[in-house]
Amino acid sequence: MRGPHNIWRLIRTGATLERTGAMNVVLDAFRAPTSLRIAAKVLGVPFMWLGYKGDPMQPPAPRALTALGPAYIKFGQVLSTRPDVVGDELAQQLRVLQDKLPPFPVAEARAMVESELEIEVDSLFSSFSEPVAAASIAQVHKATLRDSGRDVAVKVLRPGIEKAFKKDVDAFYLAAHMVELLAPSARRLHPLEVIRHFEGVVLGELDLRMETSSAAEFAANTANDPAFRVPQVEWFLSSRRVMTLDWAEGIPANDIPAIIAAGHDRKALGENVLRLFLNHALRDGFFHADMHQGNLKIAANGDIIALDFGIMGRLDEYTRRVYAEILFGFIRKDYRRVAEVHFEAGYVPADKDIDEFARALRSVGEPIFGMDATRISMARLLTYLFEVTERFGMETRTELILLQRTMVVVEGVSRSLYPQINIWEVAQPIVEDYIKENIGPKALLRDLTRTARVLGRFGPKLPQIAEAALMRQSEQPVPQRHRGGWESAGLIALGALAAGGGFWLAQLVQAM
Repeated sequence: MRGPHNIWRLIRTGATLERTGAMNVVLDAFRAPTSLRIAAKVLGVPFMWLGYKGDPMQPPAPRALTALGPAYIKFGQVLSTRPDVVGDELAQQLRVLQDKLPPFPVAEARAMVESELEIEVDSLFSSFSEPVAAASIAQVHKATLRDSGRDVAVKVLRPGIEKAFKKDVDAFYLAAHMVELLAPSARRLHPLEVIRHFEGVVLGELDLRMETSSAAEFAANTANDPAFRVPQVEWFLSSRRVMTLDWAEGIPANDIPAIIAAGHDRKALGENVLRLFLNHALRDGFFHADMHQGNLKIAANGDIIALDFGIMGRLDEYTRRVYAEILFGFIRKDYRRVAEVHFEAGYVPADKDIDEFARALRSVGEPIFGMDATRISMARLLTYLFEVTERFGMETRTELILLQRTMVVVEGVSRSLYPQINIWEVAQPIVEDYIKENIGPKALLRDLTRTARVLGRFGPKLPQIAEAALMRQSEQPVPQRHRGGWESAGLIALGALAAGGGFWLAQLVQAM
């Protein structure tokens, strides 16, 4: 329940931030005004003795959030995806935040499984291990199915985690309201929207049915991707608080010595990680948004295995086309086209100077392309690009920020596997193939076919829609009535296209 009773939680939070040295780091990252700094110090300094000490070996911000517990750890992870809110420096600190906590007893996990699946654990599994991994929201056990002898991973939510998260999220909302009250200038950061975004992410992760669904969709999308695997989910052994999927045997992607000892081709692995991510983002519009080394394993045959599908990113088709054209424009050094794409998409206000914007984009691209190929960073390019677009009034787009953050992580994984990787050499054919398939005559015909199918479904209603539009326009001034006639004519023409040409277009596209 949100309200003043959460002040105690804020006091404990402020005291911990102050004690760990994170308070000034956070205030500086948010460029907090004097009024907010005073309020934060009032909540922190007098009660510093109440704050948690944390691990002095960690940087200040991760140290404080880890000490404060699961909800704060997860909040820090979500904020690491929003450099537009916390700044690049703090976002970088938060990316190393380790989502690891002591495990809860295996007896409690077994009880949870039996309660959720309504069957005894020993009836389902011939073995059920101690925890093999424990995070802020859930922990994982290795088990063997009794009927088939197949090994599976069983993910179980922490007991009482939903209630604990709700209490802390309520305190976050109170803090966001205080920020908006005490620092009107900070409203540009949309603190309430940030908390709502965090709440949405957490609610999704607290319902393992959503992660099960994401894993299944991701597996279906990537079924034909070479050298890539997504563990298959067991729908009938999964529920709100329990998720069961195939056991993934392999070397963690961050264990470079073991990867070398196993004789894997590190160059192929590094390039494949990047290639897969770009394909998932552009081709499918559905990508793993937490693709760090801890969520990747290398199988004995060199396949990359993805794990943990709690945070996934989604891009609609139009955004994918825009993103591909921007990347392609940079690859070709066609900064004017990159600028035009931003204006066409409405990312940059129409009253800005397109030539000036193109010149600013050149200042982003040329220094990067002047580097040695192995030092070129797509992540750095995207970071600089967002800085420039922000100066020209581009509004924050959460899906692109998540894409940028994931690109930073994926590039880091690729370079850890093969430091000499040439980012553009890997990316160019993928972007070019996407452009050929989705921007041009073939894509236009495909789009027209989809439009015709939609209009075809509304065919019987088109006469009434046209009549209603004409009647509305007849009650307005003549110039408006004339424009309405064209609109109605357009509807009628599109209806004719839907009725008479939809089938022909569909056949033509299929034949191409």
